[in-house]
Amino acid sequence: MTSKVAEEALGYEQARDELIEVVRRLEAGGTTLEESLALWERGEELAKMCRRWLDGARARLDAALAEEEEAGTEGDAE
Repeated sequence: MTSKVAEEALGYEQARDELIEVVRRLEAGGTTLEESLALWERGEELAKMCRRWLDGARARLDAALAEEEEAGTEGDAE
């Protein structure tokens, strides 16, 4: 399994690209059941990493938009 530190070092694009490769290999077939299961598990880990990156980006965007709205509202009060 991948260590937590290694997972955190993997950027969104890297995780996405690796996930694409895992899916490609699974779709191509030709792997043993054990290899397919390992690929599937890795794909699940990568999908979770991508989801965390996207959720974090959404939270940052929401916070920035809320800050912008708050600043706009304060300017209207003057």
